[in-house]
Amino acid sequence: MDNDNYYIVLCKNPIRFEPVSKVNNVFFDDANKQVFAVRSGGAMGVVMKGPDEKSSASFRMEDRGDIISIKFSPDKRILAAQRSSKTVEFLNFQEDLNTDQQEYSQACKGKTTEIRGFVWSSNTEIIFITSGGLEHYQVLPEKRSLKSLKTQALQVNWYVWLGSSNLLLISSGTLGNTLYPFQFKTPGVMTKLPKFEVDLPAMPRPQKLALLDRDVIMAVIYENLYIVVLRHPPSTSTGAEIVLYQIQKEGLARKTDVLKLEMSGRFAINVVDNLIMVHHQASKTSVIFDIHLEGKSDGYVTYHYPVLSPLGIKPFKLLLPSLNMQAGTDRAEYNCELYSANWIVFQPDIVIDAKLGCLWTLQISLNPLVTMIPDKDRLIQFLLNRTDSKPVILNVCAQMLVPGKQASLQSLAKVYDMLNLTYKQHLDIQGQLSAGETVSGTGNKKVVIEQPDMFTHVFSVFEEHKDIKYKFIVAVLIEYIRSLNQFGILVQHYLYELIINILVQNNCFYQLHQFLQYHVLSDSKPLACLMLSLETVYPPAHQLALDMLKRLQTANEEIVEVLLSKQQLLPALRFIRSVGNVDVVSARKFLEAALNTNDNMIFYTVFKFFEQRNLKLKANPRFQTGEHCEQYVQQFESLFGYEAFMSLPTVQ
Repeated sequence: MDNDNYYIVLCKNPIRFEPVSKVNNVFFDDANKQVFAVRSGGAMGVVMKGPDEKSSASFRMEDRGDIISIKFSPDKRILAAQRSSKTVEFLNFQEDLNTDQQEYSQACKGKTTEIRGFVWSSNTEIIFITSGGLEHYQVLPEKRSLKSLKTQALQVNWYVWLGSSNLLLISSGTLGNTLYPFQFKTPGVMTKLPKFEVDLPAMPRPQKLALLDRDVIMAVIYENLYIVVLRHPPSTSTGAEIVLYQIQKEGLARKTDVLKLEMSGRFAINVVDNLIMVHHQASKTSVIFDIHLEGKSDGYVTYHYPVLSPLGIKPFKLLLPSLNMQAGTDRAEYNCELYSANWIVFQPDIVIDAKLGCLWTLQISLNPLVTMIPDKDRLIQFLLNRTDSKPVILNVCAQMLVPGKQASLQSLAKVYDMLNLTYKQHLDIQGQLSAGETVSGTGNKKVVIEQPDMFTHVFSVFEEHKDIKYKFIVAVLIEYIRSLNQFGILVQHYLYELIINILVQNNCFYQLHQFLQYHVLSDSKPLACLMLSLETVYPPAHQLALDMLKRLQTANEEIVEVLLSKQQLLPALRFIRSVGNVDVVSARKFLEAALNTNDNMIFYTVFKFFEQRNLKLKANPRFQTGEHCEQYVQQFESLFGYEAFMSLPTVQ
């Protein structure tokens, strides 16, 4: 299948397990991402499969009846299995996942209470969710017993658990829309967060459960914790919507976003790469929402529509053992039924087909989106928030410069500003970390596109496509540099070098002169050195370079070296006097350069300049032995005589 037509794909290598049958039951532990295939209550074996080898194993259990739920502790050392509505049984395991075969159990409190389910909050702590509330226990594997830590009385309809955040959500009340969040981050502590009510669609109905667990998930999206609620419409003429409630550190959960589905029927929700993915069974299509893309706000809530039109998941072929096939062919290709009635969705990104014996993770394929989202500003904004999108972003930026696809400078400016805002945030965080500061709340970790990335992968198209007009190239580079400057990012010299080389190749010396004169190209030593190298093709470049070095105020030695290399000794002496460096420069270096000019008057003037310096510093015009100027003193006397050696003119 061509990947270009689908942006939602199932992972290539699903976890395979024994399908559901009369003798085999299948369970999924969404906290540990493990599938359990339980044959005959465990007596004929339990095969556990997970995302890696460490989370996969097989073992046997005593058949004490049908299993309702089965889950390992996070460290895979204690197995909990529920076989009745009153008790949970436990089994200890060694490091090699060998069981000691001696089970122990814990019954819930209260004669009429029933266990609705259980979750592990740590390696040795478990929470029973019962019809009458919560029971928090510490498991003591050595003693094969449990110790009660805390109970919370509460009428419970159903619950949702988010293992990554240790957050438990309880539905209570007649309608089921009163939600109680409980946090279990600290060992042994149950923290009750403020309860809140979920809005229900206004419709005449008897007083019965209206909010069901299948319509509620919890998810971390862009590092914020949300309760995601599917609201079905009162009639099929209006579409369903998804409401996001953000859990606050303090205070009530806040309704922040509404996702408009414009369809009705049965839905399932996943969260993939900070995108909310909604599957619609009737149409066999899915849509994605990105709450970081701009929506319409009423000042309190932001309303979003799907990023793209509904589209199906990419078809998936599976190799299965063949039936009634000719000898020698033992595997057959099977086209999986997408959006099957047998599909069960788990958070954040899991799809299970229990009858087929497959567990997939859902993934976003980014390349097809490049053509599906024509607005490049919106596309880049979307891609910046996706994991592993760097190559796609760089490719989009490069394509925006190619003839036939060239974007306007206005569009490029917006894109570069988006890239450099993220770049600047990244540099600031790196700076804080380097300074030993604690960086908190870094927000969503966006993809960072740096100057070397742009130079190597984007601006390289100028070399590949010789038909790009040089004026466009210069305008693009200047736009990128403007954006870097706007965010206070130091521009790397190779970008300036690229512009200058293009201008020189096209004999645009006047424009180059203006760029330097009006500081479009920022002053730097490498840039000044580059300008000096251009003197043969553009003589004014020499003076432009000197002016730049003077403005830097940190390049005095370089300026002197440049002047000496050009045998401009008198301007060099005037310069060192103007910057107050007369006392420290090497007399020998200047005298040697003066002698090499073969101009006796220049040699005379330089010699007298340093005699005058000696007189000022040491009250004696003679050179000291350590200055190694004896040969120049002899040369001076042979040229001008001893009398001249004793008189002291000044350099004008």
